[in-house]
Amino acid sequence: MAKYLVIVESPAKVKTIKKFLGKNYEVAASNGHVRDLPKSQLGIDVEHGYEPKYITIRGKGEILANLRKEVKKAEKVYLATDPDREGEAISWHLSKALKLEGKNVYRISFNEITKNAVKASLKQAREIDMNLVDAQQTRRMLDRMVGYRISPLLWAKVKRGLSAGRVQSVALRIISDREEEINAFIPAEYWTLDAQFAVPGEKKSLIAKFYGNKDGKMNIGSREEMDDVLSQLRQEQYQVLEVKKGERVKKPPLPFTTSTLQQEASKVLNFSTQKTMRLAQQLYEGVDIKGQGTVGIITYLRTDSVRISEEADQAAREYIGAEYGERYVAKAGQAKKSNVKIQDAHEAIRPSDIARTPAIVKESLSRDQFRLYQLIWNRFTASRMGSAVYETTSITIGAGDYRFHVSASKVAFDGFLSVYSSEDDEKGESNVLLNSVSRDTELNLKELEEKQHFTQPPAHYTEASLVKALEELGIGRPSTYAPTITTLLGRRYIVKESRNLYITELGEVVNSIMKEAFPTIVDEKFTANMESLLDMIAEGNISWKAVVENFYPDLEKAVESAEHDLEKVKIEDEVTDIVCEQCGRNMVVKYGPHGRFLACPGFPDCRNTKPYLEKIGVKCPKCGKEVVLKKTKKGRKYYGCENNPECDFMTWQKPSNERCPNCGGYMLEKGNKLVCADNQCGYVRKVQNGQA
Repeated sequence: MAKYLVIVESPAKVKTIKKFLGKNYEVAASNGHVRDLPKSQLGIDVEHGYEPKYITIRGKGEILANLRKEVKKAEKVYLATDPDREGEAISWHLSKALKLEGKNVYRISFNEITKNAVKASLKQAREIDMNLVDAQQTRRMLDRMVGYRISPLLWAKVKRGLSAGRVQSVALRIISDREEEINAFIPAEYWTLDAQFAVPGEKKSLIAKFYGNKDGKMNIGSREEMDDVLSQLRQEQYQVLEVKKGERVKKPPLPFTTSTLQQEASKVLNFSTQKTMRLAQQLYEGVDIKGQGTVGIITYLRTDSVRISEEADQAAREYIGAEYGERYVAKAGQAKKSNVKIQDAHEAIRPSDIARTPAIVKESLSRDQFRLYQLIWNRFTASRMGSAVYETTSITIGAGDYRFHVSASKVAFDGFLSVYSSEDDEKGESNVLLNSVSRDTELNLKELEEKQHFTQPPAHYTEASLVKALEELGIGRPSTYAPTITTLLGRRYIVKESRNLYITELGEVVNSIMKEAFPTIVDEKFTANMESLLDMIAEGNISWKAVVENFYPDLEKAVESAEHDLEKVKIEDEVTDIVCEQCGRNMVVKYGPHGRFLACPGFPDCRNTKPYLEKIGVKCPKCGKEVVLKKTKKGRKYYGCENNPECDFMTWQKPSNERCPNCGGYMLEKGNKLVCADNQCGYVRKVQNGQA
């Protein structure tokens, strides 16, 4: 009979950890939180010391009953929930729900689910850290206060089903502010000038960029200014004034934190933050690796630290030395230390064993799991490698008082680039003649090419850039980024189109109300300061009650004022040109749990509804009716004819109105290319900036 009971959060970990610990241990799962504030009320006694009122979460009764049976049979109980504040709070709630006071109860945590890490944690068993529990409780209470006091106000003033959140509302304001910045942007004109030179003995031309004059850099802002510069340049002789050769060192990247992993997975793999976290959770909890059994192959996924344990660092250096050569191993002290402002309880996200290469685990992982693991493995390995070294050449060309510059670089030592490179690292060099150019080289001007440009507005936020902004502003924590974005999308405050996030009319209304009635709640500095206070609670430097007592009265006062001062806002439904066949009214777009649908505005007299079919402005190549965007039952997008089932046209890629010049068939959009739908034809044409 098992003597010891280990309680984890996720059932996915049970089998893995049981295998590590052996027959004397029983491993059971709580399936996350077992107690929480009640859904039907605020759940905080604001009149008596702000004490929270916890109840057992619905559906957890049977799990707790089974855990109580196991507790009775065990000599010792180890609470092995996740190694963060949330995990600490779950352990505390378990100790209360299972009435573990007075029993042999220990808190253990591990940063990776490997045999060594799990066994080592048993030797470092401790008591529950109540400072961490209080920090989590405070965050939960503050979020509950904001949500439960402001959301009903939004229901009354706008419509039911809306919500406000402490972090969510600030994120919405950040997106809205960027949208206003884009709308208010006025483009400014500027010009660039390239000079093309013939070099003796070389077939290819040398291209130099206009820099300015002998006094420094010049900006050309109009056609008139450009014409003035060109008229003078056409009278000048061109000569090489200076050739500088040098060396540039590019340091390796830091290993991933939660934020940087979400950003890079979005840019490189086109994963949403939610998808990245789901896959990372699977890799952390354990996957069945051929020949190794079930094992966690990455470390804990919620972290804002770039620290690496000495053991992992040493193992990485030995691996790199053996596989790539000693020259590729990072010099001691090269890796940056973590920022003092962050919570440094965890390591960065890394493979639990660097010798478990992507090639070894590829057959055991799904395609997306493999792609994410490969990204994590490559980034961590690169972080322990030497810097890349570039040979640089810079040439200054004179034309009277004017100056042109040419610069290029080539890799002298690839270092970490042999494993991991970004888009910037992969950019090729256009000038390949620099080694044949010296101060004595004669230059013959072939052509001056001027180009007009206009400054561009700031880019719309993507999930990746929003996560980066939230992190830089100190808003939220690693565990909150993905849920915050998911909530904003789910509430239809924002929409996502081609990676970009756009605020909706509903989002604008909610943001306007929050800014008017609750300026403190949506203030970036206030929210960031609140995160600092939560950190101080976790460190034991401030009482949680002091934070809550200072927060709630001001919130309550603001809510009372808003209830009195704010006027009701009505958001009209989008009217379509589709006529209800039952009553003749124009149908409107409504939103349900599964997205948009069409409904008759005559409800409840007329209850007619039908699917919403989004037209893409392309005619069906089979019957000439409109092509619409549809979704399968599993949510995958595809394109089909609005006349279905009479017309069976269907394609996974977006069709184009253009016809193939080779065979006359219809074309498909694939990235920056137009491709003939007929594989036998094989016609392909690149598209530049949406123009073929």
